Amino acid sequence: MSGGGLRVAADKDTGVAVLTLDRPEKLNAIDLDLAAELAVAWREFRYDDTVRALVITGAGTRAFCTGIDRDVVVQQPNSPYMVDDPLVAIGPKANDLWKPVIAAVEGMACGGAFYLLGESEFVVAGESATFFDPHTTYGMVSAYESISMAQRMPFGEVARMALMGTAERVSARRAYEVGLVSELAPDGGALAAAVSCAGVIASYPAEAVQGTVRALWLAKEAARAQALAHAPQLISLGNLPARRQEELFRGRGREYRVR
Repeated sequence: MSGGGLRVAADKDTGVAVLTLDRPEKLNAIDLDLAAELAVAWREFRYDDTVRALVITGAGTRAFCTGIDRDVVVQQPNSPYMVDDPLVAIGPKANDLWKPVIAAVEGMACGGAFYLLGESEFVVAGESATFFDPHTTYGMVSAYESISMAQRMPFGEVARMALMGTAERVSARRAYEVGLVSELAPDGGALAAAVSCAGVIASYPAEAVQGTVRALWLAKEAARAQALAHAPQLISLGNLPARRQEELFRGRGREYRVR
């Protein structure tokens, strides 16, 4: 199954489905069509009992996902109390899917990619993968992204990644050390490693697996829900106007360090 920017392959024998963000020429950035395709795919898998575990990955080796496509134009209400976020429903949990999801990351994962990483059960990464959050560099509030990462990484690591913006990237090794990544694979091997894990999980009784996933998320759901409820107002109050964001994006140098 495939759409404009999403490839979906399900193996009925193993019970594993692989969802691939398929816009490598755009570093797998998410446009409105791809966002809609992701939401539809997650919801369809709620009803497909032949699929018991899923993997989300990106096409090519340059990037897992670089967040929202910069060409997307989203008109916002003229109110600090309302924000239209085109990525808010791209993750499995936002679509009430409680089957286990593993993220396989090669290359860059930044910004809006954290919506997907944050709603995966765990992350497998190639050794050259990097993680960063560009929001503050371009005059945007990192709210949803930082809240998602705060569930997976120590506070200081999330704060540093969000506040350092494009000046610094977290290496796969460092991400492994702080708990964002659960397994390091050779470059190009993240997908195979993730599919292998998914196959093991899919071989177990589905009810027990899904109950465990739900229990794990219940452990942190209250704090996460309360934080996310404030995200729209923080974004509306703190974001620079879109034109100024674009000026910063076009004018900023691309120098950075990897740690």
